[in-house]
Amino acid sequence: MDSIGSSGLRQGEEALSCPEEGLPGPSDSSELVQECLQQFKVTRAQLQQIQASLLGSMEQALRGQASPAPAVRMLPTYVGSTPHGTEQGDFVVLELGATGASLRVLWVTLTGIEGHRVEPRSQEFVIPQEVMLGAGQQLFDFAAHCLSEFLDAQPVNKQGLQLGFSFSFPCHQTGLDRSTLISWTKGFRCSGVEGQDVVQLLRDAIRRQGAYNIDVVAVVNDTVGTMMGCEPGVRPCEVGLVVDTGTNACYMEEARHVAVLDEDRGRVCVSVEWGSFSDDGALGPVLTTFDHTLDHESLNPGAQRFEKMIGGLYLGELVRLVLAHLAQCGVLFGGCTSPALLSQGSILLEHVAEMEDPSAGAARVHAVLQDLGLSPRASDVELVQHVCAAVCTRAAQLCAAALAAVLSCLQHSREQQTLQVAVATGGRVCERHPRAKPGAPVCICRFCSILQGTVMLLAPECDVSFIPSADGGGRGVAMVTAVAARLAAHRRLLEETLAPFRLNHDQLAAVQAQMRKAMAKGLRGEASSLRMLPTFVRATPDGSERGDFLALDLGGTNFRVLLVRVTTGVQITSQIYSIPESVAQGSGQQLFDHIVDCIVDFQQKQGLSGQSLPLGFTFSFPCRQLGLDQGILLNWTKGFNASDCEGRDVVSLLREAITRRQAVELNVVAIVNDTVGTMMSCGYEDPRCEIGLIVASTLLASLQEPAPMPATWRSSGMWRACLGTQAACASTWSGAPLGTMALWPCSAPALMQVWTRRPSTPASRGVGWAQAVVAGCDRCCGWWPVGPSALSAHTCSCRFEKMISGMYLGEIVRHILLYLTSLGVLFRGQQTQRLQTRDIFKTKFLSEIESDSLALRQVRAILEDLGLPLTSDDALMVLEVCQAVSQRAAQLCGAGVAAVVEKIRENRGVEELAVSVGVDGTLYKLHPHFSSLVAATVRELAPHCVVTFLQSEDGSGKGAALVTAVACRLAQLTRV
Repeated sequence: MDSIGSSGLRQGEEALSCPEEGLPGPSDSSELVQECLQQFKVTRAQLQQIQASLLGSMEQALRGQASPAPAVRMLPTYVGSTPHGTEQGDFVVLELGATGASLRVLWVTLTGIEGHRVEPRSQEFVIPQEVMLGAGQQLFDFAAHCLSEFLDAQPVNKQGLQLGFSFSFPCHQTGLDRSTLISWTKGFRCSGVEGQDVVQLLRDAIRRQGAYNIDVVAVVNDTVGTMMGCEPGVRPCEVGLVVDTGTNACYMEEARHVAVLDEDRGRVCVSVEWGSFSDDGALGPVLTTFDHTLDHESLNPGAQRFEKMIGGLYLGELVRLVLAHLAQCGVLFGGCTSPALLSQGSILLEHVAEMEDPSAGAARVHAVLQDLGLSPRASDVELVQHVCAAVCTRAAQLCAAALAAVLSCLQHSREQQTLQVAVATGGRVCERHPRAKPGAPVCICRFCSILQGTVMLLAPECDVSFIPSADGGGRGVAMVTAVAARLAAHRRLLEETLAPFRLNHDQLAAVQAQMRKAMAKGLRGEASSLRMLPTFVRATPDGSERGDFLALDLGGTNFRVLLVRVTTGVQITSQIYSIPESVAQGSGQQLFDHIVDCIVDFQQKQGLSGQSLPLGFTFSFPCRQLGLDQGILLNWTKGFNASDCEGRDVVSLLREAITRRQAVELNVVAIVNDTVGTMMSCGYEDPRCEIGLIVASTLLASLQEPAPMPATWRSSGMWRACLGTQAACASTWSGAPLGTMALWPCSAPALMQVWTRRPSTPASRGVGWAQAVVAGCDRCCGWWPVGPSALSAHTCSCRFEKMISGMYLGEIVRHILLYLTSLGVLFRGQQTQRLQTRDIFKTKFLSEIESDSLALRQVRAILEDLGLPLTSDDALMVLEVCQAVSQRAAQLCGAGVAAVVEKIRENRGVEELAVSVGVDGTLYKLHPHFSSLVAATVRELAPHCVVTFLQSEDGSGKGAALVTAVACRLAQLTRV
């Protein structure tokens, strides 16, 4: 088939050119038409191949892979959020390049009220040809002059105007308000602009104009404006598609997938410039001879091949080439052509839309063709409509294949089985195309109808709704500007709210110093906010321990019995037993009889019947320990309420139950808390381990304290028992046990520096009350209309623990979220009943939310389960809240450890100390960053101590057995 162009027309020729003979017959004409139109038919397999090739190029571009160069450009626009529907204010918009040789200025008012929309005021200015082809400064001065002329006619203040700049040319954007022009298109050839920041050029021109103080907030292309101008609906509008002079798409991508950003959180709008896509393997089979002719005669042969098949700038030209070919073959217009038909650019998109529209009838087709100097016959009209339909159908199908690639990329990045999303559509191809269903209540253009149907065919796993853009270039650009302003305001409020949680070195050092003083007082027997409780464990394992030991781990409605064999290593066999509620709530005798029955059952199963093995008893309830094998129960917790136990020695209660069970011999050697067990468990592996730390629902630490013995030990007669030992173990209760005195008095200056309180100014208040509510401090809660009893079980006590332990962190986060919601920063200001429910936000959520591998998906899942109207911005801010709360907790925990290790170094009088800390607890082990933050804080506050943190394995079981083993070893040495 010959290439048809304008070269067959002599310059100045205007008469119709009609051959006198050789016209094809009816059957030949039909075959020629079929052969011609068949070229524009695209199969499903071909569309799928194009979709796959485009998707591969998109993913390659996102990864930043430069070789081979990707066929599609994926350019971040730095738009990080879609509208909430709450945006409000007045904004100026300048559009350049969206409508060819003109620019438009708009005044857009956003009300922030659903259903209440104010129509924008606008004015269009024609750009003179000499300006389009002149110097860049001349173009931007012209734009600034048009801005001033428009604003002069508006009743506005000349100061503090916010402007969004729609610049619809290929650019390299490096910020929301920074964009470098790559190359001019659409007939513009202004010098000195390519390679320059167009926002800065506009700012310079506005400054030279000098009439108005205008802040250029954002530079946006028309595709992003189309997406952002979409009204918020049931499903998020996160894809924009413009089919106009050119065609492009954009969508909200996970920032971690965009290599050039080097970001791992949040989302960013990516502009998909697919016009340059030119995979010969995918596009080759669908290129027609008319496509080759159009490309050859274009200003950029070999470039933008995909664009030339679907863009509105080229559809009219493709139709012209087909009509000219059929006319020259004698199929159309009696074989006659005209100078206009043979002239490049004589048929425009508008002509194609009019001729394809069946509702316009034959009269409109006649009119268009007559304007081209043609004399159409009745049979020509229908054929011309078929040609227009074939060209536009292929364009819609190819556009759908590209859009399906975008949707597939979005689905993959979100890791969703089914993607539900809205696509905002805009551009003259959609707007000016004929309606698919004339007369229907709601009708869409024929192009969009084909587009949608093909997308459903190519991306069946995506549930897509299409929303026509009312004014993407104007309202959408204003919305980008408004969203940027909203995000900036919310960011300020968030930073003010979280500022008290950002602890500096001086604050942490003050906590460390105060804790060291409190430890010293506690060891001297003086009144102190830190209780230094002797555990009567006098040594850590030295590796010589041998034998079989039993351990009993009682800390809840399930308890364990363990057999621990200590040889050159430790072998553990265990079994879990349950305690029925009737037993836990019954008499003490019934409870301990049940425990002994379980121990006997375990011995029988292990073949230990009749043997008297040493037993270590881990009893995780508040006790006052009087000896290694003496512990007075202060009060029950965790759902236990067995009678006749509180105020009594639990070891004696266990021994009495053993005695009642005749023919059973058990040697209860030690009662241990889980902190000491953790230290002993790790001490078996590392002799340098002299500190135990539990960070879970409570906060505890233990350390080896050398002689001279604490004064409280001497007064209770323990001095002789420990005489001759190098050290003894003291338990540091960082959170006071239930029923004891407060950990840290309200007047402690260091803690009050980090204890956030409700600030006095309305703009910044909020965090302090969150802390006060959780802690239940009378003094702090006095500002709020709630009684202390409704807030915390232990008002004004255990403050240090309430800022660190897992029992409280989730509740702190919940109150911060409530406060930010009341400010409108989160969840569009919509309060939910579930979020107002105490303890609904679990501390484990912090670990899940802050997991690096889960990005923001886990945040969304958790908050959606709480019934919150979540956006990606909300997810990111909730992540920051969790990070601030957990970071402060880890830093304070590190300050406590630093106080302990420095105390040990001081006791030993050494310049440098190498010591290990055995750690257990779900918060420490499961939180992705807690352990590293603790270690970093210790290095900062105790630079002369090399501290190794060891995670304990079964401190409450293995540790209790090792305490028993050490006690047996020391007893044997004493006898010798």
